[in-house]
Amino acid sequence: MIWIAGRQVNPSTLAAGWGLNRVQVEIVNKMARSQEVFEFPTPEALQFELKMRDHLVRSAIALNDSGIEFSTFVDSRCNEAYWNRTELGGFQLRNGILPSQGIIDIFRNGRMYATECATAMVIILYHATLRSIRPADFERMFADILLYDWRYDQDLDLQTVSTNTFLPGDILYFANPDYNPAKPWWQGENVVDLGRGLYYGHGAGIKPAEALIDFLNDERRPGATRSAYLVRQATRPGFAYLSQFSNGQPGMTGRLQGVSTSISAQIGSTFWNE
Repeated sequence: MIWIAGRQVNPSTLAAGWGLNRVQVEIVNKMARSQEVFEFPTPEALQFELKMRDHLVRSAIALNDSGIEFSTFVDSRCNEAYWNRTELGGFQLRNGILPSQGIIDIFRNGRMYATECATAMVIILYHATLRSIRPADFERMFADILLYDWRYDQDLDLQTVSTNTFLPGDILYFANPDYNPAKPWWQGENVVDLGRGLYYGHGAGIKPAEALIDFLNDERRPGATRSAYLVRQATRPGFAYLSQFSNGQPGMTGRLQGVSTSISAQIGSTFWNE
């Protein structure tokens, strides 16, 4: 269910009045069909979440296409013009480099980078945030980025919630309880929900759930009996917190019945150019 300013909202009204793209239509339809309540104080709060979720999907696809490789922390690598590789295999932003420059370089020069799946998820979160908030706020809030495992700046305001409603842009986890101890990095796979039943996992690529489970099952110990499975939880950035820094682009057109909105630009499906 979707509630805005204390009123339940019909998803068809949003799709028709706000010029939503395919990903965003899927999001509002899943929210509306869910028994969970998705509550927003204003139309703008929902608009920002739809915008940023769309960017999370786009950023995941862009990282998959960038050429970045999967590796353990021991074998990680980065473009040292932008990042210092730490002793533990993480990437620390170099002095004098803007955080936006460091993040964008990963997508431009992905073949110079290699890391594991949790770090890849954090890279996607930063990239989608960069596309969703004002540039000056991004540079200020994330001035000292360290990319290492699930280390992240508190301004991402990440929250992991138990849920049965998975939405495009959610970060999910496929657990592999009988993983091969010789390959502990396959004890599970962090993924971004891309919508339409597809997921991006760093090292696994873009696959439906069944193929991701098969991929992990191939990395189990001899004699394993338990299958990999999707954990019923989702990790999400703090959309409500980040919305106060929204860059306002792109927005949406139209009015929701009974709820006014001042956003005037339409959300489209065109991808950005770096």
